[in-house]
Amino acid sequence: MLRFQAEEEVNEHLIQFARPYIYTTALPPGVAAATLKALEILAAEPERRTRLTSLIRRFRAGARRLSLPLVESHTPIQPLLLGDSQRVMAWAERLTARGLRVGAIREPTVPHGQARLRITLSAGHGDSDLEALLEGLADCQAEFAPRREEVAP
Repeated sequence: MLRFQAEEEVNEHLIQFARPYIYTTALPPGVAAATLKALEILAAEPERRTRLTSLIRRFRAGARRLSLPLVESHTPIQPLLLGDSQRVMAWAERLTARGLRVGAIREPTVPHGQARLRITLSAGHGDSDLEALLEGLADCQAEFAPRREEVAP
């Protein structure tokens, strides 16, 4: 079994702020086993993290080229702020129809006007997955762009 040691300050932080620890008396055994296995994989296969970091950078660069309204994030979760709940749902449905699964986060989970797509990248995604995602987002952007009469002068 893989064992990890941490500074006392880190241990105390996890005790105070780790939601699964705070809101339950203990982790369910399945979650604990899965977490340990994930840590073992992480230690044995560092190339996964390198690949994920590269995907995040490439996604953000592609989103910038498309002028997509990304929220600042260097994690695998990339929020795309669309503002309106109906717009978020339209984009999510269109992407789902293309085989691209993204979360549609809207009120009351986020404040009014802060609806967003929750794009989650993983080391398991390939280059073609990233390209398909960016193409899908570009198509949504073109399809759901405000019409001239909707834009204030």
